[in-house]
Amino acid sequence: MTAMTKQDFAAALGDSFREFGFAMVKDHGMDAALIEDGWRIARAFFSLPDDVKRRYDASGNGGQRGYTAFGREIAKGASENDLKEFWHVGRDLPGTHRLTATMPANIWPKEIPYFQELFIRLYDEFDRIGAELLTAIALDLGLSERWFDDAIEDGNSILRLLHYPPVSAEAPGIRAAPHEDINLITLLLGAEEGGLEIQDRQGNWLPVIPPPGALAINVGDMLQRLTNHRLRSTSHRVVNPPPERRGMARYSMPFFLHLRPDFLIDPLLQCVDADHPRRDPPITAHDYLVERLREIGLVKG
Repeated sequence: MTAMTKQDFAAALGDSFREFGFAMVKDHGMDAALIEDGWRIARAFFSLPDDVKRRYDASGNGGQRGYTAFGREIAKGASENDLKEFWHVGRDLPGTHRLTATMPANIWPKEIPYFQELFIRLYDEFDRIGAELLTAIALDLGLSERWFDDAIEDGNSILRLLHYPPVSAEAPGIRAAPHEDINLITLLLGAEEGGLEIQDRQGNWLPVIPPPGALAINVGDMLQRLTNHRLRSTSHRVVNPPPERRGMARYSMPFFLHLRPDFLIDPLLQCVDADHPRRDPPITAHDYLVERLREIGLVKG
């Protein structure tokens, strides 16, 4: 990309974020064959018997690594649990690293060959592409292009393998209640399978249907706080499909890109002025994450 093209992309991404909180990126550079292998192996894992999947239960680590069973997570402020199950892959740090206390080690299912190898590769690809998208966000905010590099180095980012099982044709409600993401930005594969909707500034729900293989990108609450709500985190949900498609499972792969756990989330100076006073107090990324995980039921106490 030339510098001008990079600036144009940054402006387009920023405009989409300011209007919708979401954007779609088609030519992201992730290997299509690697993605297809990811879908295949994710389906194989979620097809295992429940008692096998529960051997890797993530409740002991705040849901940060391993398996979270169907119906356990609940959106902030919701009255019913979501109709989904998922697996989390995170960043592995050396045992002597100063941040190991905030990041549990990954666990891996023994029943699925190549699971560990494949999803480490996919994690690294999401990590790489997310860092490049952040260079565009930095330029749009008037920061230096690589401003976020230090902020996300050894960040507590999570790759989620997500399965919404089939529901009956009469099933009421939705698969995932309206919510905002906790993290900096989210990169989502699989949104081309209908169901994802975002809420616009007028309160209307709009379907998100990107081209096949494209990434849906959205602003998370950490970026909202960092930009003093200049870039806003948009409510989104996953609705049940039409009755004729409710017998079909839905799979997606969101990558929740996080800041370094000890990074202090404090509004950027250029986002605070007399007309836009500071909205939120400073808080570390780790403390904010734990606060939010309690709200959605993945951390107790």
